[in-house]
Amino acid sequence: MAQVIYGSEVSKDIRSELSEQIAALRASGRRMPKLAVILVGENPASLSYVTGKEKACTQVGMESELIKLPATTSQEELMAVVRRLNADPNVDGILCQLPLPDGLDSAQVIREIRPDKDVDGFHPINVGKLHLKEDGFVPCTPLGCMELLHRMGINPAGKRAVVLGRSNLVGAPVARLLLNENATVTICHSKTENLPQVCAEADILIAAVGRAKMVTADYVKEGAAVIDVGINRSAEGKLVGDVDFASVEPKAGFITPVPKGVGPMTITMLLKNTLKAYRQHEGE
Repeated sequence: MAQVIYGSEVSKDIRSELSEQIAALRASGRRMPKLAVILVGENPASLSYVTGKEKACTQVGMESELIKLPATTSQEELMAVVRRLNADPNVDGILCQLPLPDGLDSAQVIREIRPDKDVDGFHPINVGKLHLKEDGFVPCTPLGCMELLHRMGINPAGKRAVVLGRSNLVGAPVARLLLNENATVTICHSKTENLPQVCAEADILIAAVGRAKMVTADYVKEGAAVIDVGINRSAEGKLVGDVDFASVEPKAGFITPVPKGVGPMTITMLLKNTLKAYRQHEGE
């Protein structure tokens, strides 16, 4: 029977550590770290994510600014907002909530954000730094996955790791992070043959494909650590992951649930990245 690792609990621990660090800054009369979030349009899911980020900032004592723009905003107007935030010395982190409404180019916006304020870790310079093992900003969900592994007491060095999914947001960066910690990494995708057999060799299995309950017990090696990044709705409207929790839990050594698994870690890593940006800006 697997040990269930709740990201929601790990998140609480990390957020209380961040709160203490920020309280110490406040006590010494320093300026506060600040995150600026740009939201374009009225996408309900995006609005919910942005609200969660604002609440998390407040919880740890960090300043946040939400810039809400109408769906009719032009590319140039959006770029002007990014440039204003780039130039503001009180703003440490900038993120633009994706997806953007049709007609807006998110890649162009990401490239416009200053790499030292790119707390989402999406700028090509930060992507390059990850691959060169240099100190940049790493995307928050992959960072959260690694933090969970470390808190499970798992050292990836020498382990077989399989990453299901190759997206630029999760699959590719988490594979790189595992490789940087000396795991032997296989990336699987829709064209991979003998998928269950490949996955069943993994000591560490990370599922990030966006297909509800795709990973069943036959994908999992006895005692493996299974991290479920998927967020899907079942036919009954219930939130489920990419892993079929009921069949995998008895076989795995560690498993993260959905909800309360990787999700809470993502926003916590965003706070951590923002504090890191602040410390760099302050010359620490």
